[in-house]
Amino acid sequence: MSAKKKTVQSRKTGIPAWAWGLIAVVFVAVIAAFAVLPGLLQPRSAAALPADISVQRAYQLREQGAFILDVRTQEEWDQSHVPGATLIPLDELPNRLGEVPQDQEVVVMCRSGNRSQAGRDILRQAGFEQVTSMSGGINQWSAAGYPTE
Repeated sequence: MSAKKKTVQSRKTGIPAWAWGLIAVVFVAVIAAFAVLPGLLQPRSAAALPADISVQRAYQLREQGAFILDVRTQEEWDQSHVPGATLIPLDELPNRLGEVPQDQEVVVMCRSGNRSQAGRDILRQAGFEQVTSMSGGINQWSAAGYPTE
């Protein structure tokens, strides 16, 4: 045996052991990149809406094109509602999710703010990300002087 240091090589391929280690590191890095990259390449959506918003903020979002979802009953809707809003009573919402757009902000409203929280939660559990509940409901909306029909 010579005094020179021998490099450990695979018997089958003749590739040095350190090269196999480098290949393993590169392989792990590529797998990690594929796991992280899709999230980085997708366009960033607007920051998530808070769980609840004020009537004033709801009015601003409506003016900016948000989808206004009223979860009251038909009778309540007939008495007064926000122009341009869509009525889907709370008890019908789980079966009518397809009528709510997933690609825009959604403001859920009711009479006083309680049912809208339940509606928001139904939508969030169904995968809607840009959804919020309007505190105070149409009662505060009307008191603030915002338009109703």
